[in-house]
Amino acid sequence: MRAPVYDRIALIGLGLIASSMFWAIKRGGLAKEVTGFARSEETRDTARRIGLCDRVCDSAAEAAEGADLVVLCVPVGAMGAVAAEIGPVLKPGATVSDVGSVKRAVITAVAPHLPDTVHFVPAHPLAGTEHSGPESGFAELYDNRWCLIVPAQDDTDPEAVARLRALWEGMGANVDEMDADHHDLVLAVTSHAPHLIAYTMVGVADDLRRVTDSEVIKYSAAGFRDFTRIAASDPTMWRDVFLNNKDATLEILGRFTEELFALQRAIRTGDGEHLFDYFTHTRDIRRGIIEAGQDTDAPDFGRGAKPK
Repeated sequence: MRAPVYDRIALIGLGLIASSMFWAIKRGGLAKEVTGFARSEETRDTARRIGLCDRVCDSAAEAAEGADLVVLCVPVGAMGAVAAEIGPVLKPGATVSDVGSVKRAVITAVAPHLPDTVHFVPAHPLAGTEHSGPESGFAELYDNRWCLIVPAQDDTDPEAVARLRALWEGMGANVDEMDADHHDLVLAVTSHAPHLIAYTMVGVADDLRRVTDSEVIKYSAAGFRDFTRIAASDPTMWRDVFLNNKDATLEILGRFTEELFALQRAIRTGDGEHLFDYFTHTRDIRRGIIEAGQDTDAPDFGRGAKPK
C-alpha cells in the first residue's frame, strides 16, 4: 500500500462521485482520514450506516476544518455558497478542488470566497453511472477513466497540482490538464449536448401518443435504452450544467442541428451515398473510443457486468 497523499480529505456532498472517491481512497490508502458532509440529514444518516467516510459531520465547515484537501462534490449551482461557508475555516496551505462538469462557471463562483492562503485546483472525473446517492458509489468507478485537472490560475502552485494528480492516479484514473474554456467546449461535445439530446429523445417518445408507454418499454432497442440510461441521470446536476455552460452547449447544439438537417435532407432525397459515408465515419469514431479503452465492445455493451 502506498503512502497517503493527504493526511485528511473532506468530501462536501456524498453522492455517487464522492462515495466512489471514498471507497477508492480507502482501497489505495491515499488518506489517513476522510471526513464528509451532505446537506440532507437522511443522506448523512445513510453515510454513517454504511461506513461512508471516517467521520460524517453536520456542517460543511466542520468537515472542511483542518483538511488538507477539500473536494466540492455538490451541484455546480451550489458550489459558490459552499465555498463561502467553508472559506473562513480552511487550513493555510490546503487545496480546494471539485468534481463539477463545468469549469469556468465554477472558478468564477468559488474563487472569490477562498483565502489567498489556499490553492484552488478544480478537476473533473469523466466517470459516472445513471445512479445517484451515497449507496451508489464503488471503488472501481475511476479505474482507467480520465480525470481532467483544470488549475484556476496560470500560476497555481505546481506542487498542489501534482498532489491532486497523484490522488486521482491513485484512485485508478488517467489524468490530463486542460484550461477551463477548452474544457467546457470539449465537454459540451462529449457529454453535455449528448445528455440534452437523450433527454429530448425520451421526451419525444413520451409525447408521441401513437406509441404507448408500454410499447416504448417493451420494445426498446439498444439505442433507445442508451438514451433512457443517460436520461436517468440526476436532474439537479444536469440543470446546473446546462445553465452554467450555456455558450459552449448552444454552439454544439447549433452544429448538431446543422448535421441533423443534412441527414434529414439525405433521407428525403434518397441520398444513400451520403448516409453510408456519414455512418462509416461515425462508426470509426466509435471504434476509436473502444480502442482507447474508454468503452467495451462486449455483447450488449457489457451491461451484464455489474460494479462490485
